[in-house]
Amino acid sequence: MEEKREEGLSGIFHLKKFILFAITAIITLIIWNLPSDSFGIEGLTVVQQRVIAIFVMAVLLWLTEAIPAWATSVVIIFVLLFCVSNSSFKFFQGNEGEYGQLLDSVGIMACFADPTIILFLGGFILALAATKSGLDVLMARTLIKPFGKKSERVLLGFLLITGVFSMFISNTATAAMMLTFLTPVFKALPANGKGRIALTMAIPIGANLGGMGTPIGTPPNAFAYKVLTDPTGLNMNIGFGEWIAVMAPMVILLLILAWLIILKFFPFTQKTIELKIDGEVKKNWRTYVVGITFIITIILWIFGKKLGVNANTTAMLPIGVFALTGVITAKDLQKLDWSVIWMVAGGFALGMAMNGTGLAENAIKSIPFATFNPIIILIISGLVCFVLSNFISNTATAALLIPILTVVCAGMGDKLGIIGGTSTVLIGIAVAASCAMSLPISTPPNAIAYSTGLIEQKDMAKVGLTVGLLSLVIGYAVLITIGKLNIFG
Repeated sequence: MEEKREEGLSGIFHLKKFILFAITAIITLIIWNLPSDSFGIEGLTVVQQRVIAIFVMAVLLWLTEAIPAWATSVVIIFVLLFCVSNSSFKFFQGNEGEYGQLLDSVGIMACFADPTIILFLGGFILALAATKSGLDVLMARTLIKPFGKKSERVLLGFLLITGVFSMFISNTATAAMMLTFLTPVFKALPANGKGRIALTMAIPIGANLGGMGTPIGTPPNAFAYKVLTDPTGLNMNIGFGEWIAVMAPMVILLLILAWLIILKFFPFTQKTIELKIDGEVKKNWRTYVVGITFIITIILWIFGKKLGVNANTTAMLPIGVFALTGVITAKDLQKLDWSVIWMVAGGFALGMAMNGTGLAENAIKSIPFATFNPIIILIISGLVCFVLSNFISNTATAALLIPILTVVCAGMGDKLGIIGGTSTVLIGIAVAASCAMSLPISTPPNAIAYSTGLIEQKDMAKVGLTVGLLSLVIGYAVLITIGKLNIFG
């Protein structure tokens, strides 16, 4: 009986997904075939209209989750290649450019090997090697010692350590690892006390906030970093170290404020905690290779700009060393979160389509962005990102908003000086995405923490919303300040 009920629910679920997908397809086709003057963009070409339709398709698929988020990115790239590239079917190309500027198919495919993708991949490989060698356990064990046994300090320790790990390691992997370390601690705490809730909430909050600290901390950071540093785009030449110098101190401040908020909502009844982090550190030459490579990679990420080596090139160091030494094997590569790579590549392809077809340029000329109020744009974009990221993937949210805001910022020109420039708006989206942590579905770390059964949804909403909104305000204040001081150039 139970099996039949589950089959019935599964059938309804799949039917709902199919209906949402069908509605998306119909809306996309309508936009694809509308008269070009319906969009209010002067000189809109057929190819550019197709890109608008593809963008709308991406928005609807990511919002409705009719198909998995990574699959939406695959569909974006597939449609771009077959319908708006110089390798598409001939009836889609027209004769001698009559449909407008087509995208370079090689360029679309190159999104999978974009330098920023390699940067992200380098971070994934480092995390994988650290886990495989037990280096992550050693680091956690070493870093937590200075915080002693007092409950409040142990909580601060877990927040800060989770935050620091999330700067370089996937926040999902970090949350899973840190919650594993906490399992023996929960047994020593009173079952009816609030200490368990406090420690459990510390993990997703630390992971979400920590991701802001580096360009590889979260996919939204990668989107912003690519647009800001792309030689063919804004070319602001922001180094990995410059990002850390500004964002890491802000993250530490936010983590300390989060600590105070969590203690306010969930005070400990037990004053001390006996903490023992179990885990095996493999004592062999490969562990030393991982440790040394980890240190050199981070040093080069921070100071490489002065030595002429950029962050993307540095990311090849752990990939090359671990492949050469056998630290990472072909089987290990299967454990990488390839769905995130696909999502990021799809987002890059969307941005490329807007620029490569001339749609961005046409929009800038046709829409009076220069008359927009920069403060209003900043507030609305931040709040939209914050709200959307609480309900859908923050990667998908950033992939949708950053290409649009890049066009808006380009059209506003010098008016953005009042809020610190384009970097404030684009990095602000990455910050807003990381601040969205109010629900179990908001981020993978939230979902992992909620799955423990130690916290209720109302607890997560109460702390997540308070910390998120406070972090959003502080984050934008910091970005406006550094923008006006021209720290990012």
